[in-house]
Amino acid sequence: MKYFGTDGIRGKSNISPMDAETALRVGMAAGAYFTEGSHRHRVLIGKDTRLSSYMIEQALTAGFLAMGMDVFLVGPLPTPAVAICTRSIRADVGVMISASHNPYYDNGIKLFQTNGLKLSDEAETEIEKLIDSDLTKYKAKPENLGRAKRIDDAAGRYIEYTKQTFPKRNTLAGLKIVIDCANGAAYKVAPTVLWELGAELITINNNPDGFNINANCGSTHPQSLVAKVLETKADFGISLDGDADRAIMCDEKGNIIDGDQVIGAIAVNWQERGLLKGGGVATTVMSNMGLEKFLQDKNIKLTRSKVGDRYVMEAIRENGYNLGGEQSGHIIFNDYTTTGDGLVASLQALAAMVIQGKSASEVLHVFEPFPQILTNIKYNKQKPCPLENESVKKAVEKAEKELDGKGRVLIRKSGTEPLIRIMLEGENEPLIKKNSEYLEEEIRKLS
Repeated sequence: MKYFGTDGIRGKSNISPMDAETALRVGMAAGAYFTEGSHRHRVLIGKDTRLSSYMIEQALTAGFLAMGMDVFLVGPLPTPAVAICTRSIRADVGVMISASHNPYYDNGIKLFQTNGLKLSDEAETEIEKLIDSDLTKYKAKPENLGRAKRIDDAAGRYIEYTKQTFPKRNTLAGLKIVIDCANGAAYKVAPTVLWELGAELITINNNPDGFNINANCGSTHPQSLVAKVLETKADFGISLDGDADRAIMCDEKGNIIDGDQVIGAIAVNWQERGLLKGGGVATTVMSNMGLEKFLQDKNIKLTRSKVGDRYVMEAIRENGYNLGGEQSGHIIFNDYTTTGDGLVASLQALAAMVIQGKSASEVLHVFEPFPQILTNIKYNKQKPCPLENESVKKAVEKAEKELDGKGRVLIRKSGTEPLIRIMLEGENEPLIKKNSEYLEEEIRKLS
């Protein structure tokens, strides 16, 4: 698609499609698509802490107002909070302005349906057609223009909703927790939730200035979290990303806990407590083979989807599950959320620790991962993608043949950045390293 990728529309700030002109047309197009029926139509807009989010917010607002939609602005809030509030106020559509874990100079637009779910591929395709069409005929009459207002208590609504996902008879009292807010959208709400549940809290990277979001902090840079956990002798660490829809965690020994470990631990804990639905979990093609083997031994099915939490959600709904997620820390609890929620995921991990009365290192390291090598290669989007080249296809076939069913090769284009992502995984680490370097060399020749 021209505008939409794996997770909405994304690009460099003030350059199409992340400039004011395009954002205005996205607002008008989405407004035209969602204004069906005679009721007064509503859209809820949230954002993270990037400097450019103010510009995108104003442009989108103007577009929706022109289509006759009333706009509710909630300011900086996590992506899952926008999904929850969209459902709460019965809005026709919700919008989150964020580029997730990307640097401040990128931004993005994510759209939610009235039920809090992300848009389907079909809906995005229709909106794309409208963006590049003549939108004049959809504009509201002067007397039907929309109104804009702020919802001042949106953060409080999310805080209360999130706390309700933690077992009511338990607290976090006695636990020392470090929270890295990535200078992002959860810089106020995340510390409040943990503190109100009783934790002794140490907060880092929670002073956003428009430029420091994800800057050497957050889920993609957990080094500062690990250092602070070890320095303060904390029991647990949580590192969110810019829009707080994912979390990477850390145990008391400074060991990183990724999404696969959290899914495995919670799946078994829920199975023992009779809470796991559908007898399985949904993950993506990126999840480690070690997780799959661990769950098989526990008689828990693993269903894989394409990369992206909306595809995980589709797999969850199709199979009747209530748990799924990604290795990167996007975890969905279908009983509570409609998208990845780093704070809810952290609370569920903490709940497992509290209920079992054990440390993070005992509860949240449940399997030994297979060796996995991940490589990202930049490519020129104006030229043919290297993955379409015959030499690369033959190189992939050769690598798969060498692994001979004892490992996996996964090569794909990023849906959000001009990157080719290479993942090799298997029991024999020297073999996967050799083939990873071989594939990287073949792709770099064309990049």
